[in-house]
Parts: sequence; structure tokens; C-alpha cells
Amino acid sequence: MSDHAVFDRLTRLYPSLAEMTPDAQRLMRESLQRIAAPANHVLFDLDSPCSAFILLDTGSIRVVKPALSGREILLYRLEPGDSCVLTASCLLGRTNYPARGVAETDLAAYMLPQPVFHRLMDASAPFRALVFHHFADRIADLMQLVEEVAFGQVDQRLAAYLAERAPLLQATHQQIADELGTVREVISRRLKQFEQLGLVQLARGQVRIYDPARLQQMAAPLRDSGH
Repeated sequence: MSDHAVFDRLTRLYPSLAEMTPDAQRLMRESLQRIAAPANHVLFDLDSPCSAFILLDTGSIRVVKPALSGREILLYRLEPGDSCVLTASCLLGRTNYPARGVAETDLAAYMLPQPVFHRLMDASAPFRALVFHHFADRIADLMQLVEEVAFGQVDQRLAAYLAERAPLLQATHQQIADELGTVREVISRRLKQFEQLGLVQLARGQVRIYDPARLQQMAAPLRDSGH
């Protein structure tokens, strides 16, 4: 496939490329490097250097954060037309990858070497628009993920904390939050949910625990993980 044909194909996936100046388009056409990878191939890994910006043509990529336990947290998926915010961030900051990118299916993509990426970022507003287009959405998704992970752990830690202190805990929400290393608002919200489930009853300065066995079950994933 000719450089022009490749570029025309990419502009259908990344429309802002068509708005680049002729010089910027020529630089991109001459610099693109095609890659292909089978499903489950690791495209980049934790702490590996970031040397190119990826424009996905076909297939999909899973971007995950590996944990010491061997489990992975899915950060986001990339489809044709998406841009990888972690790659852009690493290229701009000249840092290594903080996550792993794995081909979810067989894929084809085009890589733009780091020096060309920086030249286009400096000289081309349409290219900058392409790079930053998904930043707001991705950051919102990541913030929601952080909240879910963090609050999920708080749920389990709070359940274990209450189960160990049944049937009555004499403590304010602030004191419980201080014990668990979080903020009062999070504890108050979770205690209210536990009360609605019939697990506890709240009163000023105390928590009456009605169902310590169920609380222990809720805390089981935390105990099983060794925390």
C-alpha cells in the first residue's frame, strides 16, 4: 500500500489528519511504520521506554495495570480511531510506560517515531487535536476506576473493622475514618449503605452491628488477598 493510500485510510479513522498542512502530512506519510501483532502480544510493558505514537488501523488493545498479586486492572481499551493517552503522556514527559498494552485481537497499526511526534506536536494544531481528543474522556474514566477500586477496598476494610467490634462500636465516623486511613465522608456514606442493608444501626457516636457474619463475608476478598 502506498504512503498516500495509507494516509487516506488513516484520515478516515482520524479525521483531523486531513486538516494538517501539506508539509505536515508529507512528514507523517514518510515517517509511518506499519506493525502487525497477534492476539495476546504485549505491545508495551510496565517501565518499558516509550518510543512511538500508535495509530490503530484494525483490532483492539487492552491497556492494563499489573498488580504484584498477578492480577490486572483494565484501564481502558483502544479501538481504531482512538489515541492512547498513556503513550502520549509518556512521549510528552519522556518517561517510561506505567502500564501494559496487550493486543486483544490480531491487529495492524502505524507507529510514528518519537522525534516526528514531537515535531508534529510543535507545528500542527490538527495533530495536537488528534492527540488530546480523548484525554478528557480517558481521564474521567480513570478517575471513576480509581474511585471504584478505592471505595471497594474501603467497603471490605470497613466490613472487617465492624465485624471485629460487634455488637457495639463506640466511635464517631471521623474516628473510624482515621483508623482506616480515609475521609469521614466516605465512611459516612458506606455506613449509611450498610444501615440500609440491615447490617448496622447508626446513632450519634456509636454503631450497633447486627450481622457480623455477613460483614465477615463482605471482608473475605480482602482477607484472601493477604491485606
